[in-house]
Amino acid sequence: MVTKLIINADDFGYSRGVNYGIITSHERGVVTSTTMMMNMPEVAHAFQLAEQHPALGVGIHLVLTCGKPISDDVPSLVDESSRFHSLRDVFDKMNTEDVEKEFTRQLEAFLSYGKKPTHIDSHHHVHGHEKVLPIVLKLAERYHLPLRLFHTHDEANMLQAGVRSTVAFDHNFYGDDLSLESLEKILDKHVGVESLEIMTHPAYIDQPLYQGSSYALQRMNELVILTDPHVKERLNSRDIKLITFEQLG
Repeated sequence: MVTKLIINADDFGYSRGVNYGIITSHERGVVTSTTMMMNMPEVAHAFQLAEQHPALGVGIHLVLTCGKPISDDVPSLVDESSRFHSLRDVFDKMNTEDVEKEFTRQLEAFLSYGKKPTHIDSHHHVHGHEKVLPIVLKLAERYHLPLRLFHTHDEANMLQAGVRSTVAFDHNFYGDDLSLESLEKILDKHVGVESLEIMTHPAYIDQPLYQGSSYALQRMNELVILTDPHVKERLNSRDIKLITFEQLG
């Protein structure tokens, strides 16, 4: 069986270094898809780059735990500085009406650029939380968008709701010691799966990323691995076809 593989780069729009890293990983490597953080400073720049690279699938990376909301009337989602709560606090403090309001506005902001997202995922996988998942499933149905699985091989919730996704999702391409072999181990773990998404975070390091993210220098290593000339050979030898969420069928 040919495995259809989506390699998605999270955090498009975060900074120009992130944007350029994602584009390089698409142009010279195996990244087929990315997801946009609509509340970040370099969203317009990211959409400009996406326009120049129409083969790159661009979805939305719903945000609840980084930066500030797009909405100014979601008090349960923000702290005293009007920034989103940390991941540690957000689920205890939020109310679901504010979450739906903010996520809807993030989706509408994406559509305002004249482009439809290829799919939905979320920063820190917040859409997998029991309070958030019903909201995101509703939005996926309303906007007719596929949705990232939030656990490997956990497909039941999405598919019961009539929302498309890959059969498997893997978040393990992440950390301090990644290598080409790390990627191969992930591929080999999912041999025979009809469709798989692998989450990645390639980037060039710039000041906003270095100062704003605890996961910064590792992204440069991801970029190096994802653009390694041997990667495509390893995919071909395993009968793997690179696709975007639009090609899931």
